Amino acid sequence: MIKIGNDINLAKKILDINGLVAIPTETVYGLAGNGTNKEAVNKIFSIKKRPYEDPLICHTNSFEKILNYTKNIPEVAIKLADCFWPGPMTLIFEKKNIIPDITTSNLSTVGFRIPNNTISLELLHQLEYPLAAPSANIFGYISPTETKHITQNFKSGIDYILDGGKCNLGIESTIIGFLNNIPVIHRLGSLVIEDIKKKLVK
Repeated sequence: MIKIGNDINLAKKILDINGLVAIPTETVYGLAGNGTNKEAVNKIFSIKKRPYEDPLICHTNSFEKILNYTKNIPEVAIKLADCFWPGPMTLIFEKKNIIPDITTSNLSTVGFRIPNNTISLELLHQLEYPLAAPSANIFGYISPTETKHITQNFKSGIDYILDGGKCNLGIESTIIGFLNNIPVIHRLGSLVIEDIKKKLVK
């Protein structure tokens, strides 16, 4: 039986020793581990049965922290971050070596987002590392929006589920990369293209 609760301190203790915690976001629940630790990231891939060539998105609570793990951030990315974070948007940046290759499937880039969920933001505020957190389901299954969906997928392997209630949106984040400083949509999600365009033309 996987333990479920809202103990942020317990979640942090587990993550600090490279355990796995399911965390709520406004989109879906994520299966989270220390994104800078190879052992923790490998557990995520293994438990989800996720292909290693499918990179993970990292989560933190501030743009300032993201600067510790990325480089050469375009001005337009800063504008998007100001408009839509916290929120269901992932931005892809060039990564620094502190993010291991296993997290990014050997890519030179890493996706980051700041989720709009109170309890997860408080947890992320207390952490000195980002959380790699793909959806908390077996690869190929429907992404979970409630804790019961997670326990239907997993009977073990997750050390704790941080209960934040039902996720509001139920659709994953929109992923945006940059080609010659021009935004490129890599995945459609909860943040709609029309809203992005409105902010960029201002």
